[in-house]
Amino acid sequence: MTPGLRNRLAEKMAGEITLSDSPGQVFRKWRTGFSISQGQLAEQLAVSPSLISDYESGRRKSPGTVIVARIVESLISIDESRGGNNIRKYGSLLVTGIADDVVLDIHEYAEPVALTSLIGAINGVTICGNTGQTIYGYTVVNSIRAIMELSAEEFSRIYGWSTERALIFTEVSTGKSPLVAIRVTPFKPRCVVLQGLSREKVHPAVVPMAERDRITVAVTELAVDEVIRNLRSA
Repeated sequence: MTPGLRNRLAEKMAGEITLSDSPGQVFRKWRTGFSISQGQLAEQLAVSPSLISDYESGRRKSPGTVIVARIVESLISIDESRGGNNIRKYGSLLVTGIADDVVLDIHEYAEPVALTSLIGAINGVTICGNTGQTIYGYTVVNSIRAIMELSAEEFSRIYGWSTERALIFTEVSTGKSPLVAIRVTPFKPRCVVLQGLSREKVHPAVVPMAERDRITVAVTELAVDEVIRNLRSA
């Protein structure tokens, strides 16, 4: 990553943490998004792991901008020492996009949202997985175009700024293809919603694949435009 792009990513992360009403939760989102444990971050910052835990839980007052900058710099530095895979993933989102006939809608929540709220907003039915989680965004994807046209690297961009999100695949026939596509990519979403599908038509392979990657799966029979409208107004 070039220095300019690295700085833009750091500014994006720091701004999101600082401006949030729940900075600890956003802080945690970025830490887990970079696959860094509290202990690893604490060691990089030369502080106790309990301090990181206190910030994330809200037990300690939100850190000021100087400390937030140090936290962000530490996350980026740790990832650089590991090869920079997450930096490249997030950095690519700053400079490239995907055609709007592939990604039909994408949204990042300022605060974590209960997964049950998203599923309820689109009249979804849960097929498997844990619904007692929170998400930080959603992406509505044209399943056929995404699977047929996107490379593995491009497919990873549909996760937006966090994999802790719902991927909503439109106009699926059995749901098998989206789960197969996810299986062969390095990043896994928190939830997959199969649009235009009833519970009875879900392919038998969907549940074991989802369970292997700990992905919650739901279906909705609402039309695509209804799904997008409901999500935007929720």
